[in-house]
Amino acid sequence: MRTSSKAEGERPVRIATEVVRQHAELVAFLWAQRDSWSAEDPPDAKVIAQIDERLETNLDGLRIAGTATWPFLIAQHENFPEKGELFAFAWMALELADGGKVAQAVEFGSLTADDAKGLVGALAWHKPAAIGPFVREWIGSQDSFTRFLGVSSCIVHNVDPGATLARLVKDNDSRVRAAALRLAGQLRRFDLGRDVQSALEHGDERVRLWASWALVELGSGDLTRQELRKIATAAGPHAMVAMRALVKAGPDKDIRAWMGGLMRTLPTAPLAVRGIGMLGDRSVLAWLIERMREPDVAVAACTAFLELYPEAREETKLFTVDPMELGSAFAKHFEDDVVRLALPDKVKTWLAQTATTRS
Repeated sequence: MRTSSKAEGERPVRIATEVVRQHAELVAFLWAQRDSWSAEDPPDAKVIAQIDERLETNLDGLRIAGTATWPFLIAQHENFPEKGELFAFAWMALELADGGKVAQAVEFGSLTADDAKGLVGALAWHKPAAIGPFVREWIGSQDSFTRFLGVSSCIVHNVDPGATLARLVKDNDSRVRAAALRLAGQLRRFDLGRDVQSALEHGDERVRLWASWALVELGSGDLTRQELRKIATAAGPHAMVAMRALVKAGPDKDIRAWMGGLMRTLPTAPLAVRGIGMLGDRSVLAWLIERMREPDVAVAACTAFLELYPEAREETKLFTVDPMELGSAFAKHFEDDVVRLALPDKVKTWLAQTATTRS
């Protein structure tokens, strides 16, 4: 079945409805998949690049169909208002610079529980010049959510909003303030150092986290190690961000001593093992392989290994998703959990072979 759509000033575009529907569905699916892969610890850059290629191909399909895509994009967001569907709708609204549809996307985004990931993703996909008019309006808005969108756009495009950022790092809204602090650190805005430091006393953990992270980026990590350690050991959603900031803040000797302390208790041992991978020191591999044999820290050991040896991802024989392959203790520990584990003996053999090849 074919239909046509005509907007004012446009020539009619004949489209194959089922093809356009498939492009819209695939854009939503692929971007959601991309976002999930990006959240992996650590992310697989090769897989993400492959998804990007497929995603761009389907975005081209929406570009060609133009305004005829709206019925499909609206319907799929109504039926399944998740991050991928929001990305597809918002991306098209921005692509066509349709102010009404962009405002609708903003409204959709304001109702999400994930800080409008799909909308921010759409903003990241477009070039700064294309979204600039919207961002300039949002960043000075009276509405906190649109201010958040404005700051988030600056983060994903590494754009400095100038003097406006001095106001935003003191914003009354915690979400806006946290994002602004992150941007201040990312841009190395040393002029805002005092305001960043004052945010360490804020009641919201997100604000304290990004203030701490920003201070590390500004070369003042000594001011925030205690807060970062507290966030990291709480094992909340920001634990890995805090851990990476701690590793960067150093000094290396102190970080290693602290991790040694974490290894002494069962709840914090996985964090220490994971942190070892962030140090970038391959000399710990023998120790790390032994941790792969311990159910309580095996997942963290696998992840740390992948960070130290990203090329090992290609060696699928080194990993398993069946804990029973490592014995009954692993099967009992993980029960029905879906986890990726490294096979320590195979990893040890692979490392030896790799060393021989290199020599």
